Amino acid sequence: MQEFAPPLTFPSLVTLLRTAGCVFAEDEAELLLSAADGPDELAAMAGRRAAGLPLEHVLGWAEFCGLRIAVDPGVFVPRRRTEFLVRQAAALAPRPAVVVDLCCGSGALGTALASSLRDVELHAADVEPAAVRCARRNVGALGTVYEGDLFAPLPASLRGRVDVLLANVPYVPTDDVGLLPAEARIHEPLVALDGGGDGLDVMRRVVAEATDWLAPGGSLLVETSERQAARALETVGSRGLTARVVVSEELYATVVIGTRPPL
Repeated sequence: MQEFAPPLTFPSLVTLLRTAGCVFAEDEAELLLSAADGPDELAAMAGRRAAGLPLEHVLGWAEFCGLRIAVDPGVFVPRRRTEFLVRQAAALAPRPAVVVDLCCGSGALGTALASSLRDVELHAADVEPAAVRCARRNVGALGTVYEGDLFAPLPASLRGRVDVLLANVPYVPTDDVGLLPAEARIHEPLVALDGGGDGLDVMRRVVAEATDWLAPGGSLLVETSERQAARALETVGSRGLTARVVVSEELYATVVIGTRPPL
């Protein structure tokens, strides 16, 4: 006679998740219970999570700046600390604003900023086809998403017009990628994590062209780590941008801002 496992209850789900190493097992259990259509789907979702799939990939979305951002399997999951970058960008943006979101991943940053400012011309780009498909779902009518490497796919008409350039570039040094949690190194694309030898290779490429794309008074915002901040500041300031570092101790976030001098 075939035996069936009993449906997961909240306590048993918490135990399953905690055993699998989920630090916030209770919170995750509540999310899974609210997302599942029934016992079978809940069991399947719990199994995927216990096997190491990021919670956001299991749910199909991540909460970011108060929005539900669709996140497909294989797409970089937006981090809560990056909300600090978006808040800094919102404070700098004129109304109306031309915004570019490079290395956009799911499109979370551009979507959140455009949603908060309303009057925005938004352009986003990523080199990963899966990320571009996901970003197009999130950005929707708020803007346009392009597939390609950094500035390459952007319309030439944007040169010299960008008020806010968001560049959530990969900044993990190559030798440190293997030290990342399994959720990231196994389930997120390497191109979204690996920033080269010192973690700043992609940032250097962005900075090298940023001045040509920024409007006078426009700003580039990039996230980095605390230990990379000094070198990142020097990098951003090396191409005629006025650079500064802003930090959120609450979110453990470090952002370098480079502003093109006004005419």
